[in-house]
This record gives sequence, C-alpha cells and structure tokens, in this order.
Amino acid sequence: MNFEHLRALSAVVDEGTFEAAADRLHISPSAVSQRIKALESSVGQVVVRRAVPCTPTEAGAVLLRMARQVELLEGEARSALSGDTSLRTTTPVAVNADSLATWFVPVLSDAAGWADSTLNLHVEDQDHSARLLRQGDVIGAVTADPAPVNGCRVEALGAMRYLPVAAPGLHRRFARDDGVDWAAMPVVQFNAKDDLQRRFLQARGADGRPPRHTVPSSEAFLAAVRAGLGWGMLPELQLGTDLDDGTLVLLDAESHRDVVLYWQAWKLDSQRLQRISDAVRRASRQLR
Repeated sequence: MNFEHLRALSAVVDEGTFEAAADRLHISPSAVSQRIKALESSVGQVVVRRAVPCTPTEAGAVLLRMARQVELLEGEARSALSGDTSLRTTTPVAVNADSLATWFVPVLSDAAGWADSTLNLHVEDQDHSARLLRQGDVIGAVTADPAPVNGCRVEALGAMRYLPVAAPGLHRRFARDDGVDWAAMPVVQFNAKDDLQRRFLQARGADGRPPRHTVPSSEAFLAAVRAGLGWGMLPELQLGTDLDDGTLVLLDAESHRDVVLYWQAWKLDSQRLQRISDAVRRASRQLR
C-alpha cells in the first residue's frame, strides 16, 4: 500500500471529486485516477464509489482510516524533524450540535491544542457520530455509543440532561386540568434523527401525532421554543435563566432525560490527538 496512493484516496474523499483532489495534490486528475486504480489493484477491491461526491466503499473506509492515521503521524514527524511548530495537520472531529452549543466551546478556544492543527468539525447526532469513526472520516467523536469502534478508545464524559420546556403562552393554550394535551401541542424537533421528543410522548401514551416543526440548529431550536413555535427537549446547560425568569416553563417537573456521552478516539500514539482528548476531558466537567 503505497502512501501516495493512500494520500490520493484521502484527497478524493475529502474533496469529493478526482479533479479537486488533483488540485490539492498538485498533480493531474489522470495521475489521481492511476493512484486510486493502483490502490484498488493492490487490495483487490474497489475503494471509491465514483459519484459526486466520491465516497469510500467499505474497504475504502478501512484504508481511509489508516491514511488519516499515517497523515497525522507524518505531520508530527515532519514538525519534530524540522522544528517548525507552524506545520499544521488537518484534524477531523465529530460532535453533536447540542454539545457544540454548550460544554464543547472551551475545546475550540484551547489555543495550545490547535496551534499545529486545523480543525475539520463534523456536526452529527450523538447516536450516529460513531459511524464517522468507522468510516475513517474523523479521528475522534463525541458519541452516545459506549461500544468502542474497532481501533478506538472510549471513555465516559458525563450526561447531558434534557428538560421538556415551552413558552408560557403555548403552555396556557394546551393546558388541561390533568396536565397538558400532548397529542395536540406542537413540538419542535432538530431533524429526522431526533427522537427525544418522540420518546417523551410515547412514555406518556400520547397516541396522536402533534404538529412537528423541524429546526436543524441548536441555537435556532432554542429560539423557536422561546418564540412559542412548539415545545421541545432542551439541554439544561443551554437554558440559562429561562426557567427562573419565566421565559420558559417546565412542562413536567418529574421528567427529564439524561443522555450519556462518550469520547471515542483512535488508539494512536499522537501528541496532537492526546491534547485534543485532554481538552475534551476538561470541558466535559460541565456535564453531570
């Protein structure tokens, strides 16, 4: 497995096309194609799906993960040999939107951690971010999956507590003597993968399908709930003083959901990766 062939695979997946990969590598598209074909010949399998954008096959994902690891170690070796601390290596990391809007922010402001790296941040639901590790797209991920991905270490970070809240006006419109009309009150969801609200309703036996608004931004999700568009499960860390000053009301004082988060990262002897893991560990102290 020639490293130039692996580098070509990484560039094709990152850039999405053979032409863009060629620009990144300063070679011709034909040379990129030849390197990919040589790699496929050496392993006896197709490694890239020729589409727009190009994506790795299952075999390609295995090689892509190795290519990323070699690139990371190569960058550290070049920096150590030259003494040039300005040499940067691209560092892809996955995190869920709610974490990014709350406790993960100090990781981004850790200047020492990113002095020799450029961050490529993938925002993915915590129940699906482990997939990016399996595909080789990221070197570390905040995930809700406690089962370690092959070749990765996993450690528990803590739990994000979600509370069911709504604007006071919306709550008054759907309040009943025995609580809330869950089957009729509109609900806000982050995207199709977001099942926090659905599970909450199922636990209350809400048989109807209330109007569902989709707002795929953590900050806009909070703004939509504050505006009365619908109710939603919001991270306690994100609410600030909203419950104390009456901007939002708690719909059920007895109910919450704690989502346990984990940090999964490659088993790799890398100073850069260790620094990032340390920064994630420090920032996660805000969690329960």
